[in-house]
Amino acid sequence: MKPKININKRNIRNYAIVLFAGLLFGWMLFHNSGATTEATHQHSEHAEEATIWTCSMHPQIRIDKPGKCPICSMDLIQLKTNSDDDNTANNKDVVMNESAMKLAEIQTTTVKMGLPHKALYLLGKVKPDERRLSELTARFGGRIEKLYVNFTGQKVRKGEKLATIYSPELVTAQKELLEAKEYKDNNPSLYNAAVSKLRLWDLTDAQINNIEKSGKPQLYFNVLSPISGTVTQRHIAKGDYVNEGDALFKVVDLTHLWVMFEAYESDLPWLNKGDKADFTVQSLPGETFSGKVTFIDPFLDPVTHVNYVRVEVSNPQMKLKPEMFARGIIYPEVSNDKQVLLIPKTAVLWTGKRSVVYVKVQDRENATFNYREIVTGPDAGDYYVVNQGLSEGEEIAVNGVFKIDAASQLEGKPSMMDPPTDETKTMNMDKESNMNMSTMDNNTHSDNMEHVMFKVYGNCEMCKDRIETAAKSVAGVNTAMWDMDTKEIHVNYNKDKTTVEAIHNAIARIGHDTDLEKADDDVYNNLPECCLYRNN
Repeated sequence: MKPKININKRNIRNYAIVLFAGLLFGWMLFHNSGATTEATHQHSEHAEEATIWTCSMHPQIRIDKPGKCPICSMDLIQLKTNSDDDNTANNKDVVMNESAMKLAEIQTTTVKMGLPHKALYLLGKVKPDERRLSELTARFGGRIEKLYVNFTGQKVRKGEKLATIYSPELVTAQKELLEAKEYKDNNPSLYNAAVSKLRLWDLTDAQINNIEKSGKPQLYFNVLSPISGTVTQRHIAKGDYVNEGDALFKVVDLTHLWVMFEAYESDLPWLNKGDKADFTVQSLPGETFSGKVTFIDPFLDPVTHVNYVRVEVSNPQMKLKPEMFARGIIYPEVSNDKQVLLIPKTAVLWTGKRSVVYVKVQDRENATFNYREIVTGPDAGDYYVVNQGLSEGEEIAVNGVFKIDAASQLEGKPSMMDPPTDETKTMNMDKESNMNMSTMDNNTHSDNMEHVMFKVYGNCEMCKDRIETAAKSVAGVNTAMWDMDTKEIHVNYNKDKTTVEAIHNAIARIGHDTDLEKADDDVYNNLPECCLYRNN
């Protein structure tokens, strides 16, 4: 028989109260612990994303707390990162959200092919036509008896008398002619010699015939104007005695003039003979004159370093006068209809040596721009011709470019003032080499391609062309790019067709030292002086 258990209801109530209190205490304890752990985790994550402070004037300064710039003492600003909202592979791109794009007024355009056009705005001066200028000199010595040109600037017609001269030598020559005429039949050579002498002294056949008919020498002879024009210089006065060869008058025909425009070197690629030119002068506001380019000076002026471009213009009403200043517009004709890559000038940032653009990366959630150095060609008005660095169809920033560059600089990424490091250059070279490799012939397998980098010693752009040409001349070499600053060459070659040693030898043969090979002294010494750079 089991013993009877006596359960006290009061004890049961006490046990229940204790159990409930224990459960409540445990829940509060572990709940706070979990919250503390979560808060600690969040704080840890926040600590891992420590804020970087930098200087807006010196972005190379990076400190993990606010304060003053150690260089300029300006207040440091917080550097924002884009680590969570961009998909860039090397974190070198500039990422901007929609609001930032609107605030910076960023605009983009697509790189396209087109025909370059340009209007050249030039300054120049009106000059006399040198082919319509006549300098009168004394053919024989004598005294100025009469002067019909009283002042400089007087207009004369062809054949008009300018002065009358008395010359004893001319009187003697006339007497010789009259004496030789008597023996013309017996001694014709003597007669011909006397006539030729007078002709050389600028006497016309009519004057010589008059002398022979009169039978007496003329004492005074007139100096006649050889052309119609304006007397620009008068070197004599009445009563002056002149010797043979002395200057008397200078007469210029001003009905046709030249306008000599000054063109800079950057304008020369666009200038051609036959280009249309319009110009104005200050004394005739609102009136435009036209002409064509007839001559381009083959030499630059050694003082001003400009090239003179001649435009011929008709001046029948004598409105234009020599030495007037002219403002001209020349419209070059594009002789070859070859299309080239054109980009707006506003897209390019100039640093002196480098031309920088920002290319928009496609298929990104937020607008992403990539720093790109390009090689520009001639200036084409509002556009630049692009020789290297861009491809048709790429999208580039054309407005707000400087703001993108400033953002890149503040984030410590490549910018106009902070170009890519050697490591970045190497990556870009490798990337370009890989792109070139992908375009090789289908029979060439990428598994056989190798990349090598070594030092080649040189100084200038001529060295660069010479070195790269020598490397590419080796059978099996696909690409070769030499960096002038680091003296390193990057070569992609087919290992089944050539060796690294063969590439070294090819470069050394043209006079440049490498890491493995030294150029022959005779070849090296024949290089231009600017290319002399040895591996000492």
